[in-house]
Amino acid sequence: MPVVDLYNSSRERVGSVDLDERVFAADVKEHLFHMVVRHQLAARRSGNHSTKQRAMVAGGGKKPWRQKGTGRARQGSTRAPHWRGGGTVFGPQTRSHSFLLPKKVRRAALRSALSRRCGEQALFVLDQVVLPEVKTKHFLTFMKSFGFKSLLLVVAQEDVAIRLASRNIPGVTVLPVAGLNVYDILRHRNIALTAPAIAPIVERLTR
Repeated sequence: MPVVDLYNSSRERVGSVDLDERVFAADVKEHLFHMVVRHQLAARRSGNHSTKQRAMVAGGGKKPWRQKGTGRARQGSTRAPHWRGGGTVFGPQTRSHSFLLPKKVRRAALRSALSRRCGEQALFVLDQVVLPEVKTKHFLTFMKSFGFKSLLLVVAQEDVAIRLASRNIPGVTVLPVAGLNVYDILRHRNIALTAPAIAPIVERLTR
């Protein structure tokens, strides 16, 4: 069972925490990372691209010229794809890019991502994050005390003060437990969990 130090906001050690080995010391299945990240990014796509096929383009109801006798190729509509202003052949249509991925695969990938950061000693546990004021400079002081340049901070519930103080800092993301995901874990070098967030994470990934 992994045992990590418990720190306060000034990086003073105030105790230790036993982490559930099912979540923080699981087998790292790297092939799941690609699957789950693709799943997440595909779901984020708006999918609002759209082109008009020949049936959707206005006009073109009248035959451009008579069928025979002009010496030109026969034409039925000025909205055919090879005409200027005509429709598009097999163009993109509005659709959803998301695809289904089994829940057990997503949970296994999240356990693998947390276990990797824990194994790299890039996972920190904080008793709480307290800022004197809701200002960016105080959050930067907190990051400098730990030497963080890239940080994913996971809190038990949405914390407006921390979110406002950190939103202008590049490379910093603050998420509640419900928003914890593989993509954000992998794109941040360090992950910090508040102590109250550990139990909900374990419950989410072991039920």
